Amino acid sequence: MSETLSFTIDGVAIEARPGQTILQAADDAGIYIPRLCAHKDLVPFGACRVCTVKVNGRPQAACTMPAAKGMVVENNTPELLEHRRRLIEMLFVEGNHYCMFCEKSGNCELQALAYRFGITAPRFPYLFPDRDVDASHPDVLIDRNRCILCARCVRASRDLDRKGVFQFVGRGARKKLWINAETELAGTNAAAEDRAVEVCPVGCLLKKRQGYATPIGRRLYDRRPIGSDIESRRPTPTT
Repeated sequence: MSETLSFTIDGVAIEARPGQTILQAADDAGIYIPRLCAHKDLVPFGACRVCTVKVNGRPQAACTMPAAKGMVVENNTPELLEHRRRLIEMLFVEGNHYCMFCEKSGNCELQALAYRFGITAPRFPYLFPDRDVDASHPDVLIDRNRCILCARCVRASRDLDRKGVFQFVGRGARKKLWINAETELAGTNAAAEDRAVEVCPVGCLLKKRQGYATPIGRRLYDRRPIGSDIESRRPTPTT
């Protein structure tokens, strides 16, 4: 067995394997740290900052920060919870998210985080950006109105599908998801079976002819909040 190292999250002692990030070690210990850009099968990217924790008093992205012996991590504090709420709210107002009729509703990680944090309406003004929809592909749809620039599809297409279909163009408010074709998605070698489509946390990349297939009440986050699968791993305290 490889040597482990110990540190604490909110005063709870955690064991981590060398090379693990704080997020990975927390997951193994049954402690949920909210995230959007992070995915267990993808190289950490640190884009969304929803997983921000404090390490020895300094803010760090839990998905990229390596676990170290003796570090003191804060995760569930009023300050960090408010920081995450604001990030989630900003993601809503910076795009065009209409959960009531989105095909991803009930399975959307952004929506599920809003429910977990008790967000019923953002406190910030909506920007209502003008973004396009690419429905040219026979099996896959891109709705950039819902893109949160998490780069999951970019990393999955590059590292898992070995296709490099997706990339970002532009900077700042003009940054957007683009494709490796001169015109539309139909001109790429993207496929509905690609991991890039599967790992999208919101309704930006969707498989056609599958919307609303799962009835309300049976969708991923209808019965249990996001993060419940991780929290179920936490050992029951002994008396």
